[in-house]
Parts: sequence; structure tokens; C-alpha cells
Amino acid sequence: MKRNISLVQRASVWGTLVLLACGSALAQDVHYNFMPGTDFSKYHTYKWVSVKENVHPNQIVEQEIMQAADNQLATKGLAKANGDKADLYVAYQCAIDQERQWNAWGTGRGFGGGMGSATSSTIQNGTLAIDFYDPTSKDLVWRGQATKTLNPSGNQQKDMERLNKAMAKLLKNFPPPQK
Repeated sequence: MKRNISLVQRASVWGTLVLLACGSALAQDVHYNFMPGTDFSKYHTYKWVSVKENVHPNQIVEQEIMQAADNQLATKGLAKANGDKADLYVAYQCAIDQERQWNAWGTGRGFGGGMGSATSSTIQNGTLAIDFYDPTSKDLVWRGQATKTLNPSGNQQKDMERLNKAMAKLLKNFPPPQK
């Protein structure tokens, strides 16, 4: 009888661990950093620039990334420059990594024992980084990065919602609070 209870307890612990792992695997991680001493109040306009080494997604995804950032930057009072002159240069970089995902299920039937199964698959987790450069000094003044952002699901609306949510989280601390 102790053996059956032990199996049920193990199945319960296993199920809890799998749920925790899956929950944390789905969350977007956002990090940012900025150049100390930078006066962000002097930046009012921006221009998109390209990073040569960047792996560019297709043209549609590229436009979606830029549109999501444009929308967030507009809420922060920054205007997209029409010409070549701008207070800030903005660039994005992206990467898609593969990660192993475990899918598991289990049943515990009281004193009758239980059974379960686990399978694995490879998933793509996209990372998006946004960089802000001072065009005069050519220095990187702010960088933000969001993981698990570019993950095509086949549902364009769902992908755009995920991208907009990630961009809002990513640019939440831009510009950084002044001390």
C-alpha cells in the first residue's frame, strides 16, 4: 500500500514540476541596459538604421517589428524623422534559437497506481533586441532584449499580439528614469 501512495505522490510531484517548467518556458524575458550619464531628454526624433550582420526575417515580419516599435515610441513622445537627420538611430536585431520542449502527462488513480508519458519536441524561441544609438557620438546609449518574442505560430493575429506585448514590455523602461 505504501508503494502505491508513493507512486501517486511521485506522479503528482512530476506533474507539478512539468507545469512549472512549461509556465516559465512560455514567459517572455525582458532585459535592458543604458549608458550611464546619458541625457535622454535631448532625444525627440529617431530614424531606423540597419545592422549589416543582422539576420533579417522576411519583409512582413520586419515591418511588423518596426511598426510595433514605432507605436511604442510614439507613446513616449518620440517622432519618426522624415529625413536623414534624427536625434537617435534605432536598429533591431533578432535571432531564432532552438530549444527542447518536454510535454508530459500523468494520471494517479488513488490506490490503483498510475501511468504517464513524456515526449519531447524542438521549438523555436525568437529573441528581439532594440538598440538606440546617438548619431553624433556613434555610441550605443540604450539596449533592450526580449526573448520568446518571434515565434511564428501560423496565426498572424496571435503573432502580432505577442510582438506588441513584447515591444511594450521591452520599451517600458525607455527612456530610463532620470535620477
